[in-house]
Order: sequence, then structure tokens, then C-alpha cells
Amino acid sequence: MIPGHSPLVSTATQTDPARQPFIIAALRSPVCRANGQLKHLRAPDLLAPVLASLLESTAVEPSDVDDVIIGNAVGGGGNLARYAALQAGLPVTVPGLTVDRQCGSGLDAIALASRLVAAGGDPLFLAGGVESISTAPARANKDHDGGLEFYSRATFVPPQFGDPDMGVAAENVARTFGVTRERQDEYALRSHRRAVEAAAAGRYFDEIVPLSGTEGPVMSDDGPRPSLRPALMARFPAAFVTGGTVTAANSCFDADAASAVVVTSMARARAMGVVDGLEVLGNDTAGVDPDLLGIGAAHAAERLLASRGVAANTLDLIEFNEAFASQTIACLEHLGLDPARANREGGALALGHGYGASGAVLVTRLLAQARRRYRETGSGTLGLAMISIAGGMGTASLMRYSRL
Repeated sequence: MIPGHSPLVSTATQTDPARQPFIIAALRSPVCRANGQLKHLRAPDLLAPVLASLLESTAVEPSDVDDVIIGNAVGGGGNLARYAALQAGLPVTVPGLTVDRQCGSGLDAIALASRLVAAGGDPLFLAGGVESISTAPARANKDHDGGLEFYSRATFVPPQFGDPDMGVAAENVARTFGVTRERQDEYALRSHRRAVEAAAAGRYFDEIVPLSGTEGPVMSDDGPRPSLRPALMARFPAAFVTGGTVTAANSCFDADAASAVVVTSMARARAMGVVDGLEVLGNDTAGVDPDLLGIGAAHAAERLLASRGVAANTLDLIEFNEAFASQTIACLEHLGLDPARANREGGALALGHGYGASGAVLVTRLLAQARRRYRETGSGTLGLAMISIAGGMGTASLMRYSRL
């Protein structure tokens, strides 16, 4: 354990099944481009079908849910988690809690639920995240005369700390850590090719809850581009800084999405007849220089792995939110990992970034891949979900696939 830092999940959870957080199911909506097929659906409309499908697939009685904990970044407030829970058919006796840690919100919601399980009492939670960027409300501050001054995004830190736009921050990371344009394009192209291959093989099918789109049912993600080629990627100009290396081709796109999990204790999962799932071994969130916000996930993961005594090269699966190729490469190399090891079935560069939903999508992808890996090899899986966050932060969660 590194000095001055303690694990955020007690080591007691590793020996006490009644306090060991255990994810028994994970589902998501299709991840679709903002202002596209799901543009008419508000955040509760994206999330409620996912929550309802989780209950149905696990045969959990709605009244047995202790709380619904949902991450959201750009919604209109009003406790979206409570609204979506009621829309999904949960009884009025089930409360809801909405979490905002911007892009990390969905993963932090799952981490919070895991910590509550570790605290004892054998609870059961629905946890995850949602974002309808298409229907996000306009935001404004009141000026001294009571008029409205609209803004495109919130400020994340006081100005003296630096508060760059996301693309500028990605350029800062590329420059500071020496990530070239060629490497960024190569990584982004690989993400698209992996996602195209995974979709064609049906590897996303079981994790997606279909939604009603503008032109009929939406059953798949619409981001992966089979037509991308190196020559096409090279034609994209710098998108954020003149003469820079970050382009629209090696950056994610905004997306509408929802994702959630069922998390309870290992003991309760066994009593329910559950056969497998993900043990949540630990979570951590770290702060970094806001000008280099994209590196936050690496520092959270580094602390988490050190606190659990896990070497990064022993991880079987790594799901990293690919907001930009530059910061993805920089974070993984900071951990001593070959970037090719992450997101083996594509990531946000191909699928899109649904802000508050994205961290929960990482966990859904981990569980789906871990189950398939067990079916194919009979082996367990040690997985890491990690995401960098606006304002100079990052969250990471360490999980292990286990049979009960």
C-alpha cells in the first residue's frame, strides 16, 4: 500500500461474503450519436427500460431494491434516478440518488453502491449512469440585472487552476507525453475495427436493451465505421488547436446512452441462486492537474492497483473510456501497459461517449467479456474499468469474474 492512502473498499470484504460487493447483471442501451436515432428520448426514457430489463433478467422483485444510484452529467437536475426508477415500475418505497462526477458519474455510482454493500446489511442496488446529450437543457447564469447569460459547458475548477476545453486538454496531454498524431490515428482506427468486428460477431447483442428510435427499434450502436482507412484518417485537420494532433477522427463523439448494473453482496447473490458475476475488489478516485485532466484515470488506477497488490500486467481485461486517443495512450503507458491490450472489442472512439453513462458502459462491457472468456477458456478474469474526468480527476474500479 502506498503511504498515506487506504483502500476504499475494506480488505474485510475479501473474506466476508456478506460484505463482498458482487455485480450479478449489467445491461446498456444502444450507444447512438447525439441528435441521432435517440434524439427524442430524454434521460429517464433511455434509462428506465434498462432498469426494467435488469429486474426482469435477474428476477429481482422491484420492492427488494434498496436504492437506485445513477450518474448524470448534463441533465436538468430534479433527481433523475428517482424519476427513472418510478418510470421503470419500481414502487414508491424505493428511493433514488443522482451522482454527478461528470464523465465519471456512472462508474462512481457503481463504486458508491459497492461501498454501501461493503458497509454491511446485505442490500441490493441498481446503479449506473445515463446521458441524453440530445435533450440536455440549455444552461444560463443570471447577470446582475437578472438577465440570462447562456454557456455551453460548466466551469470545472477556479480559473487560476486552468480550465481547458476537453479537446485542448487532450492536446496538452499529447504534447506533454509525446503522443504523436500517427499513434493517435492508429489507436483510433484499431478501436473502430475492433468494434466493427465485435458487432458483426454479435458480441454486443446480449448486453443491449433495444429502444424505440426515431425510425423504429434501435438494437445496435451506430458509431463504429467500417469505412475508415489510414489515408482517410490522415486527411482530418486539427480540431482544437492550430497545428495540433487531436482531430475529429482520433476523438470520441457525443452520444446518448444508458447503462446500469445490479450490485449486492456475494452472500445474497448465492442465496438468490446467481451463478456468476463480478467481485468489486476496490475503487479509487484521484485528482490531477486540470490542464492534464486526461491523465486522471492513470493515477486512480495506479493507486488502486498498488493498494490491492495487483501488477498492471496481470490484468486480463482493461476497459478505458476513450475520450481521446492521446489520453488513452498516455494513461495506459503510464501504467506500463501496451495500449493494444485495452478495449479489445472497441471503445468510445468508435462507440461514442455518453458522459454520465460511459463509466457504467465500461462495467457492462467487462462483465459481458468476462462471461464469454469463461465459456471459451474456463478461466477467471481480472478486470479494470477506468475513466478520466473533467476538472482533473479519474476513477478506477478493480473487478474479478467469479463463479458461485
